[in-house]
Amino acid sequence: MDFSPNSSFMYLISGAVILFVVAQSLFFLIRAVRRAKALHIDTGVIRRTISSSAIFTIAPALAILIGVISLSQFLGFPLPWLRLSVLGALTYELPAAQSAASAMGVTSTSTLVTDPVVFSAIAWVMTLGILSGILLVLFGLKKIEGGLQGMRSKDEKKSALLMDSLFLGMICAFTGLLFADIQKGLPGFIPIAVALVSMMLMALCGLLIRRFHVKWLEQYALPLCMLGGMIAAIPLTHLMGGTV
Repeated sequence: MDFSPNSSFMYLISGAVILFVVAQSLFFLIRAVRRAKALHIDTGVIRRTISSSAIFTIAPALAILIGVISLSQFLGFPLPWLRLSVLGALTYELPAAQSAASAMGVTSTSTLVTDPVVFSAIAWVMTLGILSGILLVLFGLKKIEGGLQGMRSKDEKKSALLMDSLFLGMICAFTGLLFADIQKGLPGFIPIAVALVSMMLMALCGLLIRRFHVKWLEQYALPLCMLGGMIAAIPLTHLMGGTV
């Protein structure tokens, strides 16, 4: 039987799930607006909150779109569209897909997968691998929060140190990806160069906010820096001999 990751059935399933999530988001948005009005919050404040939140999602949405395009040449469009639109990130989805494909004997991630066994194995690995975080939050969040609150009540400094350590550990894990390809020479330093551009843009935004009191920039600094990094990646890739 012929199999295509871009079949109408795959589009139908993915579209149905995404439509459900969008409907759920609209449901809670409407309830939140009604609740805000019941609390007599000014309509202008509500509108500004919604608009700033919507604008704040532009940069992450562009990053997700790039991720979908990157994975689509390997897994078709519907599955990456579903994974990255609802739950998942390119930093997890791509390594998971590559690991599963390698285990199934597929070495190229630039060729569309047409073997249903390989495709289903990749989809299962991508799905099951990320469930641990969901299950941990579902069944362990209350206990974790209770432990953190107990630690905070006993020693606030140690509690703050623990949270900072966890955050820095997460940052270090992602920072390691920047150095993954430095053995390839100058092109391997492209991610580092892009990260430095984003850091400089964030430092500039911080200067404008603190020194020149450009308060509106507080809501848009992160998406602007992400967009700036993505835009800078294009000329940097060409200058440093990478491939787009």
